[in-house]
Amino acid sequence: MTLTEINFDGIVGPSHNYAGLSLGNLAATSHKGDTSYPRAAALQGLAKMRSNMALGLPQGFLLPLPRPNPALLDRLAVDETANPALLASAWSASSMWTANAATVSPTPDTADGRCHLTPANLVTMLHRAQEWPETKRQLDIAFADTAHFAVHDAVPPSYGDEGAANHMRFCEGHAAAGVEVFVYGRPGGKFPARQHEQASRAVARLHGLDPDRCVFIEQNGEAIEAGAFHNDVVSVANERVLFTHERAFADGHGAHEAIRAAFPALEVVEVPESAVSMEEAIRSYLFNAQLLSLPDGTMALVVPLECRESARVWDWLQAMVAGNGPIRRVIPVDVRQSMANGGGPACLRLRVVADPATVDPRFMLDEAKAGAMEDVIARHWPESIGPSEIGTDALADAVTRARSALTDLLELPELG
Repeated sequence: MTLTEINFDGIVGPSHNYAGLSLGNLAATSHKGDTSYPRAAALQGLAKMRSNMALGLPQGFLLPLPRPNPALLDRLAVDETANPALLASAWSASSMWTANAATVSPTPDTADGRCHLTPANLVTMLHRAQEWPETKRQLDIAFADTAHFAVHDAVPPSYGDEGAANHMRFCEGHAAAGVEVFVYGRPGGKFPARQHEQASRAVARLHGLDPDRCVFIEQNGEAIEAGAFHNDVVSVANERVLFTHERAFADGHGAHEAIRAAFPALEVVEVPESAVSMEEAIRSYLFNAQLLSLPDGTMALVVPLECRESARVWDWLQAMVAGNGPIRRVIPVDVRQSMANGGGPACLRLRVVADPATVDPRFMLDEAKAGAMEDVIARHWPESIGPSEIGTDALADAVTRARSALTDLLELPELG
């Protein structure tokens, strides 16, 4: 096998809207009630995928889940007396953030030599807790080759699991054996700590990981209260490198030393609070970036445009690139529609180290397929959705037809 990292991005669904359902996600709640632009959002996401393919990187995708979700509405007996948030939950397009789709442990790390994937249960938030069975259905199809993949059920409640957004992997190269780091939160703060320690430990056991090559670290509660609802809002890892804010972990020095004890080659690129405050890092999503290994052996950081618009963040990034550190390029991308709902470039992708030949080709992107998908989105995705449209029959029909057009194009009747 030729193992390489494949980024699976979520196609932004046609029901993309700003209902502000995600407590602790300050960007999402601050845009509650705004008009959304699903067509622009999906095209921005595809443009980011095309940009990464142009760097010479393999690219996959996952499809939007069926929305609205009548089963959720029925189970909650939603009617005109119900809280509007319950109705909006059934319309949520939050599966676009595939960093929360699953936790992935590749072949070199697991006892049986297969790549293991466990869908995140996302139980902390209603609008996300409904996702995992349909997400697993896609993972079962995309990674159906059981000689190379094992797809598990989600960890049962009440242990909250948010997937790869709270998981990092360190290795000398993607195909080499790695050290997997699980970041969890402690309850009791203003906002919920979405990742529970026992969920992380359960995933590590499900995947057959070597306990000596697993590290469990507590996220800084102050970061959660500042709006870092997932670890990937304040730190990101790739191969030997940890790119992180000074205040990302409850015990920053202890966290670095714990990783280094399991992975001595660790290189830490730490942004001090004095250079970029926690609040500015979260506002710009500096760390919710894709840290990528390029074919020439260098690393690039794909950041949202908001980083270029923050003088302090952009000055720090320019100084970093001018130095002799491991990150040699910074690539800004426009994902403003996703950003306004609380997700940056890292939220939009799930990293899977695998041989692309073992993945169902219908979930792999190339230029021709990207162009055809753009045509479908341009013709079928709603241009805009205002808050009063959520729940209407007209929008339900439009959203359902749009998704069906995409599954037809991709020849995925199993997901129709």
